[in-house]
Amino acid sequence: MSLEQNIMAEMKDAMKSKNEGVLRGLRAIKAEIIKAKTEPGAGGEIDEATEQKFLQKMMKQRKDSLEIFEKQGREDLAVKEREEMAVIEKFLPKQLTEAEIKEAVAKLITEIGATSAADLGKVMGAASKQLAGKADGKTISTIVKELLTN
Repeated sequence: MSLEQNIMAEMKDAMKSKNEGVLRGLRAIKAEIIKAKTEPGAGGEIDEATEQKFLQKMMKQRKDSLEIFEKQGREDLAVKEREEMAVIEKFLPKQLTEAEIKEAVAKLITEIGATSAADLGKVMGAASKQLAGKADGKTISTIVKELLTN
């Protein structure tokens, strides 16, 4: 079943159970699907890689907003962001732990032969491709910098 079909089925269930938080998150995903389908060159179809890309983008936006709302003491808005994040997370692949990311990056550094911070670009390019969809770019960047400077 495609992401769009899953979203529609989940929306129906959320409407029946009157779960506003879940419904809000599902509607946001559906809007992104429609937007991706109508972009020039999409031809009304989107592949799984595009789906994962926009789901990750949505998750990052929610995390950034949540951080801001928590700093400003807006718990009412923070709750909404957490609800939407929980919905989006259901459709993303399992995220790697920090230890798993460190292990993968260390292996890449060895394979590439990187020795200093000057090799940051090479390692980041390879790590971003290998860990796409499984880890946040900011986390990957932090770990790469940490491992190359030590």
